[in-house]
Amino acid sequence: MTPTTWHNKLSHPAQWGGIETAVLDNGAGRGTRIAWINTGTGLRYKVVIDRAMDIADAFYNQHGLAWISQVGITSPQPFSDQGIDWLRTFTGGLLTTCGLTHVGGPESDEYGQRGLHGEISNLPAEIESILQPDPARGKFDMSITGIIRQTRVFGPSLDLRRTISGTLGQPIIRIQDEVINRANTAAPHMLLYHFNFGWPLVDEGTDIVWQGDWRPRHPDQENKIFVEGNDFRKCPAPLDDHSGFGEEVAIIDPTPDADGRCTAGLYNDNLGFALALRFRKEQLPWLTNWQHWGKGEYVTGIEPGTHPPIGQAAARQQKTLLFLEPGESRTYEVEIEILSKEDAIQSFLRK
Repeated sequence: MTPTTWHNKLSHPAQWGGIETAVLDNGAGRGTRIAWINTGTGLRYKVVIDRAMDIADAFYNQHGLAWISQVGITSPQPFSDQGIDWLRTFTGGLLTTCGLTHVGGPESDEYGQRGLHGEISNLPAEIESILQPDPARGKFDMSITGIIRQTRVFGPSLDLRRTISGTLGQPIIRIQDEVINRANTAAPHMLLYHFNFGWPLVDEGTDIVWQGDWRPRHPDQENKIFVEGNDFRKCPAPLDDHSGFGEEVAIIDPTPDADGRCTAGLYNDNLGFALALRFRKEQLPWLTNWQHWGKGEYVTGIEPGTHPPIGQAAARQQKTLLFLEPGESRTYEVEIEILSKEDAIQSFLRK
């Protein structure tokens, strides 16, 4: 917006947008800290501070973007890292972070036991800063930064320093993460951004957008969706055979543009907007597309990561497992943008 549209008319920045912190006081999430972020463009979303600063609810105007599981938001459960206990606290939401040392199913080997998708999403953040916008002073950026510590005596000991930021007047979410090894020994490292999209953005006929070579997660099993020649880029109606654990998953080697950036997302023609998800190939070389069209559990996940969700053991065997030396860090940047103008939508679809 140009200054002439709001100059001398704005008493408090909150009339436009900003960051509001609160504590949930009911249900399974009682006592959980959150932060609502309003970009002033119709895009607003809830950061769950006590759950790795993941993002739960998200809306563009009146339309929901995220899939919220029947679990909803729960308080952090730091010991839900055995077997499939992770599912007992899986909010879904716009973003659930997986890692920091294991991404994939439960497993056990000589290096220890690891539960589904690791423990980071069940750990609370220590807030480092909250920066509010102040248009009267020419400051339109806003951000919340926190540190999530996944640690134990004798290691591994990893810090996730996360900043979620935006700008008043821009329908964009920016996530910048730094993972730091605080221990005195090398630590294995895997990270996956489990973005979960639901109705009404995800609906019959919604386009699922990504480019790259792909394969089904289990090529040796019967796959009904991820089959050559099948149209798996259009969301179907709810499927009976996706009841319970029914699902299919594609592992994608995403194609970057000339600047090394990959773009994926969704386009709902009936709603008239697209959601673009952007990330850098050098940081997150893999993309997973989870399709689970169960009745009452209707969701698709678009998930950039350092690895597919193959687990630490398989990554070791394939010699792709990352290791952070003492004091070493890795940085990741992910961006979500809502596209509502026709030229921007068409450019997104061409990519």
